[in-house]
Amino acid sequence: MSWSREEMVQQAAAEIRDGMVVNLGIGMPTLVANHVAPSIRVTFQSENGLLGMGPFPYDDEVDPQIINAGKQTVTLLPGGSVFDSAQSFAMLRGGHVDLAILGGLEVNTRGDLANWAVPGKMVTGMGGAMDLAAGARRLIVLQTHNAKDGTSKLRRELTLPVTALRCVSRVITELGVFVPTGSTFVCIQKPDTVTHETIVASTDAPVTFG
Repeated sequence: MSWSREEMVQQAAAEIRDGMVVNLGIGMPTLVANHVAPSIRVTFQSENGLLGMGPFPYDDEVDPQIINAGKQTVTLLPGGSVFDSAQSFAMLRGGHVDLAILGGLEVNTRGDLANWAVPGKMVTGMGGAMDLAAGARRLIVLQTHNAKDGTSKLRRELTLPVTALRCVSRVITELGVFVPTGSTFVCIQKPDTVTHETIVASTDAPVTFG
């Protein structure tokens, strides 16, 4: 049996270290904040201009003016700050975000990422994806192993529009944790019940096991 969404999120949360500034992308990555160990001090940043985000608010705590980049209402911890987009993107581009955990559509063996557009579908723009992928000191992609049509999302070459090149440190899917090394993905961890053969058959790119 493959990992559940919650188990994938737990794998991503285990990558967070004490004292980090972390950006969580839209979708599944937002759940990572719920699984950070209480002993770890982490500052969450949102590219629309928040530093020091707290948990999602209860109904009586909702402030419609405090939202994350996914337009979800959030809270601000004591000592947190609010600033404009120019300052926020300067933070991203200046390498001040230690770790970004983003969703993905495709990653190839060189660590190139596609996560912002599918041809033929209307999108409003890349948003902060490019800045995060290129500017974060470390990038982890949290995604399903295959698309809805069964196509592998771990590829030899990208087939979708590129977000950033050679930026991905690790990919976490329901079948394991994968490190792009240039010519192959190295699977460094997997569910006990998933076989090597299943992973190889489900992946477009070459896979080795470490």
